[in-house]
Amino acid sequence: MSGALKRFLPLFDRVLIQRAEAATKSKGGILIPEKAQGKVNEGTVVAVGTGAINESNGQVRPLAVAVGDRVMLPEFGGTKIELE
Repeated sequence: MSGALKRFLPLFDRVLIQRAEAATKSKGGILIPEKAQGKVNEGTVVAVGTGAINESNGQVRPLAVAVGDRVMLPEFGGTKIELE
């Protein structure tokens, strides 16, 4: 993981996820072209916020995920960030 990714600190109930890389080779060793690789819908949690604030009592509800957890991603949604 790059050092730039570690500098991001999500707030409240937000999480930062690094999307898993698509497989470039099949199990048989055949190279898969980029167009055929498809979109990977899983990733690893890189950073988590403190949690959501419960509006009724003002307490913070911790998140159910932690750094290092592997998670499934929805097909749409989220914000893509590209680091140099």
